[in-house]
Amino acid sequence: MTVSILHRITGGALTVAGLAVLTWWLLSLASGNEAYGDFSAIAGTWVGLVVLIGLTWAFFQHLLSGVRHLVMDTGANFELGPNKTFALLTIIGSVVLTAALWFYILGVVK
Repeated sequence: MTVSILHRITGGALTVAGLAVLTWWLLSLASGNEAYGDFSAIAGTWVGLVVLIGLTWAFFQHLLSGVRHLVMDTGANFELGPNKTFALLTIIGSVVLTAALWFYILGVVK
């Protein structure tokens, strides 16, 4: 149940916040170096990083939850034990994938 609720919340967050950040980024790219510099400066602050990391987690959570629902649409994992395990793996997987990506982006892992 929690993963289904998270799926809906992350979908909404990606739609609203993700589209706003993507649009701002694309407009700054099209507007020249100064506009892109302004975007980069704000995205590089701790608040900007929190937003970008949060959107990355929302993306991976939504993706893995969608895969879970796709597997369930085939008729698999309706038993309580495997269903709960799969749900837990979507949460753990989204955190691990987000951490791995951002460690790579920030240069912590080469």
